[in-house]
Amino acid sequence: MIKPFFAACLFFLGFSLFEAAILSNIMFLPAVPDFLLLCSLYFSVQNGTLFGTTTGFISGLFLDFLSAAPFGLNCLLRTIIGYVGGLFQKTLNINGILLPMLFGFVATLVKALVIWLIALFYPLGIQTYELFSVTFVVELLLNTILAPITFRFLDLFAHIITVEKIV
Repeated sequence: MIKPFFAACLFFLGFSLFEAAILSNIMFLPAVPDFLLLCSLYFSVQNGTLFGTTTGFISGLFLDFLSAAPFGLNCLLRTIIGYVGGLFQKTLNINGILLPMLFGFVATLVKALVIWLIALFYPLGIQTYELFSVTFVVELLLNTILAPITFRFLDLFAHIITVEKIV
């Protein structure tokens, strides 16, 4: 379990730097696709709730260090999404196109919902999504479209990322 965990951390580091250094500087994009969310989702569906929650927490740490969000917000958010994604471990075939798109779509909606729920406790401290804004719709579309591509890319490294079950 140690080798897949550190491999997942390297993927998170690479994708977080890609999002922060390259994608956030593209001016014509009103929103950046959330590759860390898609990676967390992939890892949790492949490896279960324990791996999903820990890698979700780590991806949230990377985002908390790189963003201006309150510290711990992304950790909580990604941990919840990693756990929920892990509930579907090995029960769904994510090798196609439509199911990963559905996962990306639903995970982005769950992300917006959880941020909204957390913001109820901190009304002035957390910026929430406006569900019908251009920024949210673009992020929703990008995550939905890029989910199968990201899942397929991570499938190339499945032998490194997947935790082997001991029977």
